Amino acid sequence: MAYLSDIEIAQQCKMQPITEIAKAAKVDEKYIEQYGKYKAKIDLSLLNDTDRKDGKLVLVTAITPTAAGEGKTTTTIGLADGLKRIGKDVTVALREPSLGPVFGVKGGAAGGGYAQVVPMEDINLHFTGDFHAIGAANNLLAAMLDNHIQQGNALGIDVRKITWKRCVDMNDRQLRFVVDGMGGKANGIPREDGFDITVASEIMAVFCLANSITDLKERLSRIIVGYTYDDKPVTAGDLKAVGAMTALLKDAIKPNLVQTLEGTPAFVHGGPFANIAHGCNSVMATKLALKMGDYAITEAGFGADLGAEKFLDIKCRMASLTPDAVVVVATVRALKMHGGLDKKQLDTEDLVALEKGIPNLLRHVSNIKNVYKLPCVVAVNRFPTDTDAEIDFIIAKCKELGVNTVLSTVWSEGGKGGEDLAREVVRLCEEEKGDFTFSYELDGTIEDKIEAIVKKVYGGDGIAILPNAKKQIAQLESLGFDKLPVCIAKTQYSFSDDPTKLGAPENFTVTIKNVKVSAGAGFIVVMTGDILTMPGLPKAPAAERIDVDENGKITGLF
Repeated sequence: MAYLSDIEIAQQCKMQPITEIAKAAKVDEKYIEQYGKYKAKIDLSLLNDTDRKDGKLVLVTAITPTAAGEGKTTTTIGLADGLKRIGKDVTVALREPSLGPVFGVKGGAAGGGYAQVVPMEDINLHFTGDFHAIGAANNLLAAMLDNHIQQGNALGIDVRKITWKRCVDMNDRQLRFVVDGMGGKANGIPREDGFDITVASEIMAVFCLANSITDLKERLSRIIVGYTYDDKPVTAGDLKAVGAMTALLKDAIKPNLVQTLEGTPAFVHGGPFANIAHGCNSVMATKLALKMGDYAITEAGFGADLGAEKFLDIKCRMASLTPDAVVVVATVRALKMHGGLDKKQLDTEDLVALEKGIPNLLRHVSNIKNVYKLPCVVAVNRFPTDTDAEIDFIIAKCKELGVNTVLSTVWSEGGKGGEDLAREVVRLCEEEKGDFTFSYELDGTIEDKIEAIVKKVYGGDGIAILPNAKKQIAQLESLGFDKLPVCIAKTQYSFSDDPTKLGAPENFTVTIKNVKVSAGAGFIVVMTGDILTMPGLPKAPAAERIDVDENGKITGLF
């Protein structure tokens, strides 16, 4: 049987005008700024003007990712469409895709099959220009920093202690380490420099955590770009860059409204990576979704140890949000890979591999229930090759933890395949009350907080801090940053900092290599393992398969 590609399915969809979607989301026309027929930005004043009570907040997360795929975004969208089909007033809040993965390994990132947000091509490419604005603000700050040094360096910035990098929203390994300012005195001060991918920029984190233009400006002003010769931090505020940076971001900061294939309102806004940043869409998009729907469905990046941990410990703490229910997405295929099977061996029943791999799912579920104390359901994304015996095995194991398992077929059936999951989510929201608890409190030391996550969430024995990181922690404590939450950058492929340790590894320590502050975002970034803030393209990048015909129709985008 030949399946349609995601882009073919999306292009067959008859989209509703965005004004109709806005009506469904109870957004008055005066708050809409249209970007063509099918996209709009929503004016921030709506959040202050509406007197609607917040709806229920549902987080969708997943097991540790594998090459087999889990379908978290697809499940998020299908669940929202399923809730709509059973008569609920629902909105969805998602991250915007980065161009890096779109042209790299993954292809498009707007859901899949019959559970997508559209217009799919726009969302995956330039969309409404938010990421370009974030990159421009980042690079304006870099330009003003180097210009300050060139024009006499009144602040006494030590060029060896500059921490601010330039950025571009593309996978480009050539730019990780560069030397710039070459060519003589008129062309700047020669120094080592480098680029991050835009989604790893602190501007992205600031953008996604700000709750107003005023808050955005305050956060931007706190961004540390480097240190003086006597180790005093230098900020964007010191460089007088904040007003101009905010001017570049004033339209981008407004959440984007689009729709699912089934016409459910979707707020798609912001998109930090979850392995190197906090991995959630903007606070303002989430708050809009909560105001405009009785149920707001959102997701956090990668596995629950990364995206969900940061959503709960950072975003919910900063934005005073409390989830009502959590969905953990898994597939039989991915769990068999955690049990040691090769990707080519997944189509045959293998309960032995499934038994070896299922501890990964159970640890994620236990964290949600027992560490964060939130109601939880497991959504198994069903594939045609999954056998009843494999599905029954997962159901029985989750039952032992007091968690229900629901089969999801949203990829092939859209909202219809998410109705059972929707009913279980409604039941959790209405019948089971959580006792939301963070995995650590802010008054501990930086080391205490890192250790709490490693022991409670990852299942490790503790941490090993390298001498350089110890010095960095001491400096941050002396500057008064020790009461901030921590954002751990680690591999997405394991609970540990070693991507080869699949399943639910035990008896491991996590090595802390570098610790820095994102003072504008308001968290400490903790680097473990080999985390790249500028990815590279693979041997056969997705970009090679993308094309456009003379009518402007795009093909090959996943």
